[in-house]
Amino acid sequence: MLSTMRKVCFSSSRIIRPLVNSTDILVRGAHQAKAQAPSATVNTSEHDLKLVNGALLKNPRSEYRMVRQYQGKIKAVILDWSGTVLDCGVYSPAVVFNEVFKNEGVPITMEEAREPMGMHKRVHIRKVTEMESVRRRWFEKFGRFPNEDDVERMFQNFVPLQLDCILDYSQMITGAVDTVNYLRNNMNLKIGSTTGFTKSMIDVLKVAATKQGYTPDCYVAADEVPQARPYPYMVWLSAIRLDVNPIEALVKVDDTADGVREGTSAGCWSGNYVGLNEEEIASLNDDDLERKLKRSYDILANAGAHYVIDSISDLPPVIEDINRRLASGEKP
Repeated sequence: MLSTMRKVCFSSSRIIRPLVNSTDILVRGAHQAKAQAPSATVNTSEHDLKLVNGALLKNPRSEYRMVRQYQGKIKAVILDWSGTVLDCGVYSPAVVFNEVFKNEGVPITMEEAREPMGMHKRVHIRKVTEMESVRRRWFEKFGRFPNEDDVERMFQNFVPLQLDCILDYSQMITGAVDTVNYLRNNMNLKIGSTTGFTKSMIDVLKVAATKQGYTPDCYVAADEVPQARPYPYMVWLSAIRLDVNPIEALVKVDDTADGVREGTSAGCWSGNYVGLNEEEIASLNDDDLERKLKRSYDILANAGAHYVIDSISDLPPVIEDINRRLASGEKP
C-alpha cells in the first residue's frame, strides 16, 4: 500500500511541476531510479542528488509572471553621523588617523586619512596601509611593508584616542536638528542611523547629540554587523530595528562614497564631502566653493547616489520626489 501511494505521489508531482526542458537542474537520484525500476531496491546513500538536463522553469498554464511592486511612500530615513548630521568636515576620525600613523613614525596627509572615510575604523586603517604612497613611506621607515599585525595594533591605539576626542567634534551641523524634526513630525518618517564608529564610540556621541536635540529611533554601529560599509548589513539591521519594510521604503543619507554604496547595495534609495568645517566653508570664495562642491557631487554620483544635495537641509524635497517616483512605479 505504501509503495502504491509513493508511486501515485511521484506521478502527481510530475504532472503539476513546471515544464523543464534544457538547463542543468538537481534531482534526487533515488526518485529517478524508482521511476526506471519501481521494484528494485535503491541505495539512497550514494548519489542522492545529481544534475540532469532541463530548461528554465516556467508556469505551463500562464504566459505571465506576477511581480510585486511597492508604490507607497518613504517610511524611514537612515542617516550617517559624522559629516552628515554632526562634525561638519568629518574632523574627529581624520585627526585621530593622522595621530595614529604619526605615532608609528609614518605620517600621512589629511587627504590620505579621509579617502576611505565611512568604513569600519579597522578597515579604514587597513585601506590607508594599502595606499602606494603610504606603503612606500612605511618601507622606507621599516624596510618592509605594513601587515595585518600593524593594522590591528594601530586600531587598538586608535580606539582610546578617538574616545578621548570624539566630544570635541560633536557639534550638530546647521539645520540638521530642524530637518530631522520636520521629517519626523511633518512627513511621519522614522529616523535610523548607521556609522563607521564602533558601539562604544557612538554611545558617547549619541549623548552629546541628544543634548542638542537629535535622537534617532535606532542606532547601528560598525561592529554590530559581520561587515560594515560598503556592505548592506547596517541598513538591513536598521530596517529590522525600525520595523520598516519593504527596503524600497527607506532612504540612506551619507556623505561618503562607501556610505552611498551601503544604501544602494541594501536595495534602498541613497551629500558635504568637501572635507571642511562650516567656518572654513564660509571663508571660501565662490569659485573655490563651487570647485569643491563639484568634486563632491562627482564622487557621490559616481558611487551610485540617486540624489546629491548640498546639505541635510535639502533632504525633504528629495523625499517628496522619491515618493512621486515610487507612485509612478520606479524602483531604486
